[in-house]
Amino acid sequence: MRLINKDDPPPFTLLNADGKASTLLVCDHASPTTPRTMENIGLDQSIFKQHVALDIGAENVTRILSEKLDAAAVLAGYSRLLIDVNRQPGDVSSIPEKSDTTIIPGNQKLSEEQRLARVENFFWPYHQTISKTLALLWRRGPVPALISIHSFTPSLGGNKRYWDIGVLWNRDPRLALPLLEKLKAIGNGRYYIGDNEPYSGREFGYTLDIHAGAVGLPNCAIEIRQDLIDTHDGAQYWANTFADILRELLANSNLQRVERF
Repeated sequence: MRLINKDDPPPFTLLNADGKASTLLVCDHASPTTPRTMENIGLDQSIFKQHVALDIGAENVTRILSEKLDAAAVLAGYSRLLIDVNRQPGDVSSIPEKSDTTIIPGNQKLSEEQRLARVENFFWPYHQTISKTLALLWRRGPVPALISIHSFTPSLGGNKRYWDIGVLWNRDPRLALPLLEKLKAIGNGRYYIGDNEPYSGREFGYTLDIHAGAVGLPNCAIEIRQDLIDTHDGAQYWANTFADILRELLANSNLQRVERF
């Protein structure tokens, strides 16, 4: 079942494919887009400007960081409300019937054929591009790192989230722990930095765990509170900040090898 027509955007964007850095940036929730034929899956257009539809500001940070680090980047082309590309297909959270307090009419009582169509149209093209790009970097050498850029809403379910930045990681500490230390030193401890907050990297995340963790590539996810990067100036500041830190960390030879934890 074809869901993307020729007048719709592609399911992914590949930036700076020839970048010299041995690092791949990814942004799972970059876009609020839906195909025209899916009629916004029954939602008002205003919903697609909110955090339930995309990680606000994350695309801008990824684009700027890609340029600053001279690193390739892959951006998902469609809204997480169609299918969350950071979830295992088939998981109940993969195609959500409700997100935060928003009921999603177009996701109710989908047939198996409709679910598979979303996986084929939106999920696999994005992940196949990540796989191909990582393979090219790996063959070129040294061993690449995978960094996923996200943002989080300042309030969820009525609960305020006081963190400014979070670093998510599972078993491999090589990139995450030095990054946490560098971030905590910014502005003499001015910012609240979360270690596996406001989400936990110990929980399965498809993109990092499948593409990097399972094969021993250094990796982590960066979570930035949305109100810090919802303007161009905010995105520019944090992209520059992360570029300065990551440029130093990624030069460490300890990251330039496969290790399984």
